[in-house]
Amino acid sequence: MYQIKRVKIGKTKQLDELAHACGEVYTATLVSFWRTVRKKGIWLKPKHLMRWHNSNTLHAHTADACVQAFFASLKSWRERRKTDTTAKPPRRRKWYFRIEYKRSAMRMKDGKLLLSNGKGNEPLVLDWPWTMPQTLVIRWTGAEYEAIATYEPCFLPVPENGDKIAGIDLGEIHMAVSHDGEQTYILNGRLLRSKRQYRNKLLARLQKKIDAKKKGSRRRKRLVRSKQKQLKKLANQIKTIEHQSTSRLISTLQKDGVQTLAIGDVRAIRQDLDVGSKNNQKLHQWSFGSLRHKLTYKAERVGMVVEIQEESYTSKTCPVCGKRRKSPVQGRNFCCTNKACGWKGHRDLVGACNIRYKYRGEMGIPHVVGADMAAPIGLRFMPHIGVARKEEMYLREAAGL
Repeated sequence: MYQIKRVKIGKTKQLDELAHACGEVYTATLVSFWRTVRKKGIWLKPKHLMRWHNSNTLHAHTADACVQAFFASLKSWRERRKTDTTAKPPRRRKWYFRIEYKRSAMRMKDGKLLLSNGKGNEPLVLDWPWTMPQTLVIRWTGAEYEAIATYEPCFLPVPENGDKIAGIDLGEIHMAVSHDGEQTYILNGRLLRSKRQYRNKLLARLQKKIDAKKKGSRRRKRLVRSKQKQLKKLANQIKTIEHQSTSRLISTLQKDGVQTLAIGDVRAIRQDLDVGSKNNQKLHQWSFGSLRHKLTYKAERVGMVVEIQEESYTSKTCPVCGKRRKSPVQGRNFCCTNKACGWKGHRDLVGACNIRYKYRGEMGIPHVVGADMAAPIGLRFMPHIGVARKEEMYLREAAGL
């Protein structure tokens, strides 16, 4: 696992020249490799072409990274053709290519990151208020250049004392619901759901227009570019909602003193399940894997332990008396079928509570918590507002991130 930082750095003449130089090295590698295969029947290795091709305007390791990128594409093609007979090897020349810097080509000075371009050439200078990364890749996004810095993960030590456990129930309407024995937090996922619904309608509408146009026409090409641009914007919005919501939940649980997260395992929920076309679409577009991944690495980074908990019958079992319902819960509220109990509560609260009990080995055992259980607290997505608490920000600064 690693951590990355993305920084927009605009567009300059120096960046264009460096990207063009990388494209020349990549293209020379591609041409030399296939020419040797065609004329000599020899498949050269990366070490041969790294000695063969270099550049006077690039750092030696940056030029080597261009050669290695070609062989990475070649390796990917070899794996893909095992299952896809139509897969094609890398043969397209590049006028521009990504610029990669390794640790040996970097140094820090007065808040600036100096990236070497070889002896006698001007270095690339970036404003960099963070620590020095392990690697840095500069790529073209379609509008400007973006620097992607890679850092080794920095995890805080797990607290030795304390055993506060929170169960987390992942859902499609509510992204995640947590319960730590005292308080319940609900991540409202309706905005995320609306983004997916809008994306489906937009894709259907644009694809219908594209199919009605003649292939190769300028109008069709414009529509295709418009579709790609709008879908990319929605994908970024969805990613932002997931990141900010999960960060807010983790920082809230950290403040409450939670040391262990038990996340419900829903990986097999789609298998052999048919609940109609609309619900099937919702289930297959439910990004529970992405949410679990974000919750996991953010929790581990602040010193929490994360466990995946099997969650069968957690939404049907009463957290107070332990009686299991025979029929599924209808609506958003759970009602215990035990007449002597009759406890009522939020359905997702029940799931999170029972995931926690199951992790502790206490599921199905009566608990005296129902009457005094605190009402859930909703955590909504709030754009343009920092979600990390001061304690977490101080830890990030101390770690140099």
